[in-house]
Amino acid sequence: MTGMSAIAEHRPAATMMMGMPGGDQSSCPEMPAAVRSLPHSPGVYRFVDARGRVLYIGRALDLRRRVASYWGGLRDRRHLQRMIAKVQIVQAVVCASGHEAAWLERNLLEAHKPAANRARGGQEVPTLIALRCRGAAADVKAVHTPLAGAWQHFGPYLGGDQARLAVSGLQRAYSLGYSGERLTGSEMDMARAKGVTPATGAELRQLVCAVLEREPRAVGHLQSALRAHRDRAARVLAFELAGRVRDEISAIEWLSSPQRVTTLEPCDLDVYGWHEGVLVHFSVRAGRLSQWRQSAADARKAERLTSATPPDWADFAQQNATLAARLVQVAGP
Repeated sequence: MTGMSAIAEHRPAATMMMGMPGGDQSSCPEMPAAVRSLPHSPGVYRFVDARGRVLYIGRALDLRRRVASYWGGLRDRRHLQRMIAKVQIVQAVVCASGHEAAWLERNLLEAHKPAANRARGGQEVPTLIALRCRGAAADVKAVHTPLAGAWQHFGPYLGGDQARLAVSGLQRAYSLGYSGERLTGSEMDMARAKGVTPATGAELRQLVCAVLEREPRAVGHLQSALRAHRDRAARVLAFELAGRVRDEISAIEWLSSPQRVTTLEPCDLDVYGWHEGVLVHFSVRAGRLSQWRQSAADARKAERLTSATPPDWADFAQQNATLAARLVQVAGP
């Protein structure tokens, strides 16, 4: 055996099979140059065909790594293999966290579901955390709909399990169950052991509110307290408990990460960013960023539109306009 036949005989299977139907490497489309210009950041991406139709929307903790995986990592996912063959344009939005990317993906899919997306909005369940204060006592729970009465609501968050774990972490670290005034004898003994008194109840409630409002110092205080619980459990070989507390720490990190694309306030606004001829437009309706458009625009039009962008959205808009322009330039005409 000589020549090309010998080379084919000894070529690794992973090289010959690129995940496209037929198993021929030549049948796998070349990865768009724009993919290599994506940042290693959390965000949302979409694939567009030659006619400008959105084929697919997804999210990633690492945009470049995730998007690159479609060119060679699809294996038996034939509906995506067929879709990749049609991709002409790759677009992306950088988000402040994985939580924000999850919400943005969900909002975009609920607004317009591309044919290649099998699920609408992802698997996480929208959840709120409700806090109620009664005298020196504080109640906190994860709920799916707002509660009537004197409850204060925080969120929304994606992930019912994450929200419940975060509530468990708050109760564990701050002993909220022992902050009330009507305690049984054994509960009063436990409260004393934990250093909780009616006088400290107000302070604990403030800590909980600060965590749920994503104040960095409060979140750091809670995580430190939970790490101490985890380490104590590990030292006495209570590994199941240590694992539970580890999951609570992870949930607190998820829920406290920056997230602005979905809010409880039903606000409407338009956010514009422009860079080197590319205009990006994000529409927020009823508190949800659910429309994302890109187009060519001259400086005069861009100045008029971007001047109306709220200041607290300016960095988000400019960062993503810069990314959009870079992807367009790399892709070429």
